[in-house]
Amino acid sequence: MKALIISADKFEDSELLVPYYRLQEAAIDVVVASPGRGAITGKHGYEVAVDQTLGEVNPEAYAILILPGGAAPAAVRKEPAALEIARNFFAADKPVAAICHGPQILISAGLLQGRRATCYKSVAAELQEAGALYEDRELVVDANLITSRQPADLPAFMREIMKQLQP
Repeated sequence: MKALIISADKFEDSELLVPYYRLQEAAIDVVVASPGRGAITGKHGYEVAVDQTLGEVNPEAYAILILPGGAAPAAVRKEPAALEIARNFFAADKPVAAICHGPQILISAGLLQGRRATCYKSVAAELQEAGALYEDRELVVDANLITSRQPADLPAFMREIMKQLQP
């Protein structure tokens, strides 16, 4: 089983690293994709190697898409390949997990109309404008869509991710 994390520079370190290591701990291959090659650096200085560019990603090869927050989603949402990857996961009914500012990518992809979701408080108005049913809770699950608000919500976020990946 493989998991895909899409991010860029200025990601919220814990929101990328906690899923990255928790999934590896469960023997799930984790691939980090970004607009460019090399490495990406988090808001707090952690560096993560980029395995693939967005253009190299084949969404069919992955069981789940994870979208960490921080400032990275503001850059990622401008990448047509990232939006197409997200649309592919939704079309295939595969789990998509977005935390903090991560749902901004789903907003730009036009995927949240009528869906229950949460996000970081500064993104809430944008989420609602996109037609999502905003809930200020640590975890909101709407079928294959998993969303959380902030780093403090990571335990609930990861429990749901692991639950959705069980056969």
